[in-house]
Formats: sequence, structure tokens, C-alpha cells
Amino acid sequence: MSKVESATRYIFVTGGVTSSLGKGIISASLAKLLQARGYTATIQKLDPYINIDPGTLNPYEHGECYVTEDGAETDLDLGHYERFLNVTTSQANNVTTGRIYQSVIDKERRGDYLGETVQVIPHITDEIKHCIKLLGEDHKYDFVITEIGGTVGDIESLPYIEAIRQLRWELGNRCIVVHLTLVPYLAAAKELKTKPTQHSVKTMQEYGVQPDILVCRTEKPLNENIKNKIALFCNVSPAAVIESIDTDSIYRVPLLMLNEKLDIQVLKKAQMSPNCTPDLQSWEEFVNRLQNPEKTIRIALVGKYVELMDAYKSIIESLIHAGTSNKCKVEVKMVHSEQIENGNTENLLAGVSGIIVAPGFGERGIEGKISAITYARTNKIPFLGICLGMQCATIEFARNVLSLNHAHSTEMLPDTPYPVIDIMEQQKKITLKGGTMRLGAFACNIKEGTKAYKIYDNLNISERHRHRYEFNNKYLEQFESNGMIASGRNPDTNLVEIMEIPDHPWFLGVQFHPEYKSTVAKPHPLFVNFVKAANDFETGKTN
Repeated sequence: MSKVESATRYIFVTGGVTSSLGKGIISASLAKLLQARGYTATIQKLDPYINIDPGTLNPYEHGECYVTEDGAETDLDLGHYERFLNVTTSQANNVTTGRIYQSVIDKERRGDYLGETVQVIPHITDEIKHCIKLLGEDHKYDFVITEIGGTVGDIESLPYIEAIRQLRWELGNRCIVVHLTLVPYLAAAKELKTKPTQHSVKTMQEYGVQPDILVCRTEKPLNENIKNKIALFCNVSPAAVIESIDTDSIYRVPLLMLNEKLDIQVLKKAQMSPNCTPDLQSWEEFVNRLQNPEKTIRIALVGKYVELMDAYKSIIESLIHAGTSNKCKVEVKMVHSEQIENGNTENLLAGVSGIIVAPGFGERGIEGKISAITYARTNKIPFLGICLGMQCATIEFARNVLSLNHAHSTEMLPDTPYPVIDIMEQQKKITLKGGTMRLGAFACNIKEGTKAYKIYDNLNISERHRHRYEFNNKYLEQFESNGMIASGRNPDTNLVEIMEIPDHPWFLGVQFHPEYKSTVAKPHPLFVNFVKAANDFETGKTN
């Protein structure tokens, strides 16, 4: 490969007309196709909000906060990137306007600009370009795909679009712009309308950026006449007008984009070879199993944001991966923990074959989560508690098995007489909220002969964390002598990572977030084993 061919290419994915068109899925699908052709690719997300990161955002505002191996609190789209590519992301893969401005202001305070007037152009746009090109340094990746959050035309996105305009001049054919837009279908007229796409591209052109490729979201197939019309009005070739039709699963999108030759168009614009026929056999097998399950099982997901699926995105996707591994469809029943508090636990959880108590923060819905755990423990239903879910499991056990009345977490009840969950010592003096928790990957040693050891088949693992409170080791001996054991602990701090009940068919609580590490290529063993246990429970019920 020549020096020009080996230089990193930068692909920008922008969105027009409306938000929530699926830029993250298109970015991940394109990266998957390039990966399948033997190229290396990574994806980053540039978010136009002024928060430093989504770590302090309410899930109702922004959905799930995804955590990387190096402890970055990031946009949930990074979860899609990792699940599709099976490649870890980092702090560099998610940048916000808040981080950009903070960096520029810090430089100004240090005197780095030597007294210059600090302006959006060139200082803000230079910082944006630096963050974009950071992942391409040392030519580690053939392609760096950058998804621009928001919609073209939003005032917040203007500096990012300007940075793209500058990079097009600087990088030439090493810079490709993919614009995702909407071709709506008007039922009354029985027509697909191209005008919103035309106006969106016109807005891009007014900012000095001409898209190379248009990906058109649509609920009806685009015929050749419509593609030709879009191409004519938007200054692209008809082959560069890509149909992205609605589908029942995000995991079908790479295959749809393969049929539409999106990757071929990108490689053509980048003046790079198609290399080979893309190897997507394992992906196709996954999609085939996903669409042809042998049975359906119901699992309850108990949390306080259940009306917002994106709040538990990684858990839901992990259950899809695990269900596919077990040749079954996992039907997730979202159960609001506050509703359980009203005393209708049995009614809300009847008919499920497994119960997950979700992570979270704060007092709201806690007693409902504890009631759900009591139901799972006493009825021998497979149970998985994640982070706060694990903490609730220990509180439930303390109250109902150890008879420690009013046992609680000091997060919810600071003066509890039995603080089985307490704040970490190093967290007690911290007052700032953002980026101050126990974040990222930490080691865990698993006790041989336990359920956890059987699941992981390994004595030493690493999992990602996001929390401030921990199990209080002062109570560990009391727990273990009464039937709940610590099967996983951190080797450096001795903090409890996994709690389980050996005489229960399947009852585990984990302080970490296993959902962050489940991918299509490597479904997480905890979820795979949990779904298998739920499947076995369902089989036992029906026999």
C-alpha cells in the first residue's frame, strides 16, 4: 500500500431534517462493513451540548450513560460502536462542546495563545479538529468515523460543521461526508417526498460543505426516479444515494447497507481498494438466529426509568445477545419499581422466568426493587442484580434473612442502624458530581467452586464500574454464615464485587456493569448464563 493509501481517512456522519434518524447505527454499520473488508476503523461522537460529559445528565434527558474501559462517561452511541465492532472505545471517542470550550479556556488562562483574542474561528474549530484527528495519529486506524450529534441547522452544531469544512480543504480525498436525512412518506398523497432532503443538503451547502453520500431514511423503498431526483438536486451521483429503509432490528442494518453498497461508495470516494468480499458470515448467522428463535421467554427488568428504553439500552442489547446464544427470544417486561411499592409485586411479576433489578441512583423506587428481590429469592426465580440492584439484594437479605430491621444504604438512609451499603472511604470528601465516581475497569478475583466461577470459567476477570457506594465488609461474615457469599472481590481493595446465594438456582448480584462489555461477537457470559437459567425455569414451569 502506498503512503497516500496508508494515511488515515476521516468520515463524517451528519444528520438533517430531524433528530433520531440513527446516525449512530449508520456509523457503526459502515465501520462494521469496512472492518469486514479488512480495514481498521474506530468511531467517535461529537455532542453539541455544553455539559462536559453525560455523566450528570438525567436519563430522561439523554438516555443511558455508557462507561468505557478507561472510565469515560460517554454517549450511549459508544455502546453501539463497541457492540458492532467488538473494539473498545475510550475518552477520545466522545467529545462535547463543554470539553472543547473548557480546553480552550484553560489554554487561554495559561497564556498559550500569547494574548490573542480567543474566537470560535480559529481557536474553537482548531480544538475540534485536534480532537477529531487525535484518533488518527500514528495511523493506527485506516478510518476514523466521526458522528456529529444534533441536526444540521442547529446553532449548537455550527462550529462542528465549520471544522468539517476546513478539514475538507486540508485533507482532500481523505475526508468524506455522509449525510443522513429523511424521505418521508405522505399517506394522503401516497408519495415519498424529497423536498426535506433537498433543503437539508442546501443548508449544508450554505455552510460550505457538500455531502459526498446521502443515506436516506425511509419507510418505503426508494425507486430509481426518486434516487435520480435526489442526486440531481443535491449534487451527488445516483449511486451515492443510499436507501436506509426501516427494519425490525438494528443488527440488520449492516446487511442492508452492504446491499446498498454504502461501503463501496465510501471506498470509492476515499480512493481506496474494496480489498475483498466482506466476511460477514458470523454476523449473518447471528441475525438468522435472532430472527428465528426456537422459543420466547419473559424477563422482568425492574427500574425507575422503564418508560424510557434508552435508559437501559446496554442491558436490553445484552439480553438480545444472550437470547440469540440460547436460541430464544427474550421478551423484556419493563416493570416500574414504584408500582411494586404499592403491594402488587406478585401481580406485576407473575409469568416471568427471570428478574433483573437495574442500576440507578437515589431513593425513588428502592422499596419496590427490594420487594421484587424478595419475590425472586423466595420463589426461586433466576435473579440478576446490577450495581444498585446488587446493593438492594444485600439490603433485602439483611432485613429478611438476617433480621437486621431497617438495614439500608447510607445513600438512602444516612442514619440507618445497619449500613450494609456505605459510601467508599475515598468518596466521603468529594463534593463535585461529574467524573468523581469509581469509574472504568477494575480487577475482580473469583472464588473457585462458586456460581460466578462456573459462569466465567476464570479466577481473574475485569469489569467496568460506575458507583460511589459499596458493600460494607463489616457485615460480610454475618452474610456468609447465613447463606449469601461474596464470590468475587477486588484484589487491591478487598471490596465485594459479586454476591450470590449458593442454595438458590440462580441468584447473583454484581457491583459492576457487565452490560457494557457484551457484544455481538462476544455475548457476556453473565447474561448468557442468566438467560439459560431463565429458559430452564420456563421449561420447568411448562413441564
